Amino acid sequence: MKKYIVTLTADERQALLDLISAGKASALKLAHARILLKADAAEGGPAWPDDRIAEAVEVSVATIERVRQRFVEQGLEAALVRKTQARPSRQRALDGRAEAKLIALACSEPPDGRKAWTMRLLADKLVELEIVPSISDETVRRSLKKAN
Repeated sequence: MKKYIVTLTADERQALLDLISAGKASALKLAHARILLKADAAEGGPAWPDDRIAEAVEVSVATIERVRQRFVEQGLEAALVRKTQARPSRQRALDGRAEAKLIALACSEPPDGRKAWTMRLLADKLVELEIVPSISDETVRRSLKKAN
């Protein structure tokens, strides 16, 4: 038993048909439009089962379930487009100022008893100088490689 039933109005159905016939949208948007048209349980709609839609549109059943749910809960436009991320994937460890300080530190004289700076020494020094709260030596290496 399906939890989210798609019932399109005549205007929504026509908008989806126009979108598909134009073919000027992203592949994801067109696939979601096809899913909604095939899942339409309104009067005159095909109301295909999810496994048949998955085979026809070449997506997973889970994708169809998510599109159905988004259509019922948030509407047509939300079902057609990709969800926006709530937050950025990751925060940068070193911004421009911190990178400049790292480069200046790497170009300076190494600590007493050392011939050269190591990545670990640079990372520890950045934390000691309170430039960053914590940082890995791999991040230091990547930043220096990018700057070089």
